[in-house]
Amino acid sequence: MLADILTRSLVDVLERPDLRVVAAGLMPELDISLEQSFQLGENLLSEPHSVTGRACLKLGEPCLRMPGLSPTFLRQAVELFRLLHNGADARLASFAAARVAALFHALDTNAVNPLPQELALCAGDVPDSTTLLSLWGALKKHLSNTPEFTEDDAKRLRPVLVRLWHVMAPAETLMSGGGDSRLAVDPETGLNKYSCSHRPRPWAVTFGSSTASSLSERGFGGAEFARCMMMNALLSKQDPDLVQEGIVRSARAGIGRHYGLPEDAVLLSASGTDCELAVLALVAAGTDRPVSSILLAPDETGSGVPLAARGRHFAGDSACSTTVGKGELIEGFPEDTQLFGVTIRNEDGTSRPLEDINAECSELARREVKAGRHVLLHRLDQSKTGLAAPDMETVAELQAELGEHLSVVVDACQARLSPSRVSEWVRDGLLVMITGSKFFTGPPFCGALLLPNVILEKIPAFSLPKGLKSYGNRDEWPEQADRHALNNGHNIGLALRWHAALAEMDALFSLSDSLIRQRLNDFMTEAVKLVEASPTCTLLPVGKPIDDGRWDAVPTILSFLVEDPKNPDVPLGLEDARKLHRWLNADLSPWVGEGEAALLCVLGQPVPVPHPLVNGHAGALRLCGGARLVSGEPSHEGLDEKQRLQRECADAKRVLAKLELILENWDVLLDANPVPRYAPLS
Repeated sequence: MLADILTRSLVDVLERPDLRVVAAGLMPELDISLEQSFQLGENLLSEPHSVTGRACLKLGEPCLRMPGLSPTFLRQAVELFRLLHNGADARLASFAAARVAALFHALDTNAVNPLPQELALCAGDVPDSTTLLSLWGALKKHLSNTPEFTEDDAKRLRPVLVRLWHVMAPAETLMSGGGDSRLAVDPETGLNKYSCSHRPRPWAVTFGSSTASSLSERGFGGAEFARCMMMNALLSKQDPDLVQEGIVRSARAGIGRHYGLPEDAVLLSASGTDCELAVLALVAAGTDRPVSSILLAPDETGSGVPLAARGRHFAGDSACSTTVGKGELIEGFPEDTQLFGVTIRNEDGTSRPLEDINAECSELARREVKAGRHVLLHRLDQSKTGLAAPDMETVAELQAELGEHLSVVVDACQARLSPSRVSEWVRDGLLVMITGSKFFTGPPFCGALLLPNVILEKIPAFSLPKGLKSYGNRDEWPEQADRHALNNGHNIGLALRWHAALAEMDALFSLSDSLIRQRLNDFMTEAVKLVEASPTCTLLPVGKPIDDGRWDAVPTILSFLVEDPKNPDVPLGLEDARKLHRWLNADLSPWVGEGEAALLCVLGQPVPVPHPLVNGHAGALRLCGGARLVSGEPSHEGLDEKQRLQRECADAKRVLAKLELILENWDVLLDANPVPRYAPLS
């Protein structure tokens, strides 16, 4: 049928950002005479590798009659098309596509139509062989050429499905696993506990890369491409373990490519906090002395970092889906690890002089080594509010003085650093923690530890804590690591999250350093002016990185306090700042009838900051520049440099305008307490 027969609702389905990525290159056609939800063209099975996609995917009358199910039907059709197009067995591909569609349907917060039985039965455990045989009666209708499927075929197929069922899922479902409970998506809101989505959310104005970001179309496409490659390999009867190991190792290799490191120098972890456990495990394994860990800005690192730095469980569950006891010592980690926190702010919230921080770190390190302990010194670059300490000169002096009794890890989890700088540190013997989920704007929970040669050479002799089984798999660690301390499984969610982040990194680093610097500097200069011009915002001092010509000399985190609407000249306390942060990301139009109340805005989560006028802590919100600001988004298409900058600055102004709107309607919103959702309520 011609495209002009498509209903408005079906056009809307095709324009959904997630389905637009998944169905890229395909143009489904509507055939209202078709009784089933869809059918694939006759030439698909006979000539799978010559199909262009057009005229091979027809949507049927149920898509018009049940518009609430049309996204699910389209998702099933596209999945089946892709698998068959790559030569998969039609029977195995049909059940895989049904499974993917059923899980996709569960992600839609506004899905009201019940699933047809052939999909509903694929949403849970693998159906028994008798049920598989009965389901085939419905699934085969989507194929023009129907292969035979007998009772014996069903019995042979079921063990294959059992082995693959857990990875037969949409990318967005897989990416919500392999971390801890903070990754779980609330079915009512479509967001996780970071108020982020593993689906593209282009209608949200996003400057929150210091905390977490929803995926862009580019990032989602990177994860989906990797998932499709995995599915094609699995359904072509390649060894499932080798296929899954391959997708994990390809993520490690991709990270290494950007930092000039071999795959074995990249250790994957579910988060920056998980990285902290890996660091302690490696350092403790390499010394006979008890470890003293010097941690910078405990209040500005992740909340679980102080626990992980002492080898303790930092949440109630772990990346390997293990229930653990928060705060308890992890098996095999030394009990005598000590932690020393070094603050980077004074009691009034101002930044401590760098020379004072350097002196305190040096004094602690020397004292602990003299006491017969091994020091693990953290250099923070950067904190949640953009500060860095101690300086690298102090680190070098301590390395020369304390020698083998000092290990240094750079907490670069914000990833606001030039890869060339990071590579230099690794070559100089420093461990470096990074994530793909901050500056690079990949999804939450993708961490990595970059290992210097001095560690890699010793890893074969290290006996690692057995408790690491709760947090890591063998394919995430270097080949020669202690296999008895790690799982045999595969964290596909972690791998896909990294593939999403790698898509953003590829786009960013395809640009010259000078262009990256220019775009960051142009925007951040204007953003400072906007925050300073706001009548209710007070900008905190911005950290000033060393400027040796690289792009990371541009500060990309603007932290600011917001005036309490009930107490002029007093900043919002931490809890009220958290409310403000949530309401910025929510559609307020049911309660506020002015301004852009429906606009969804994402800033960095409030950071606790000491303040003399606040009982407890004030909450500093953060407006951040991230990779997408530089590399662009679909909405930037056709804009020149000046227009791009104007668009981004206009968006930042809209965020600050909504902030003012919230303050003006504080009492109303306090009663309503709106909740962020994946999309505006309309």
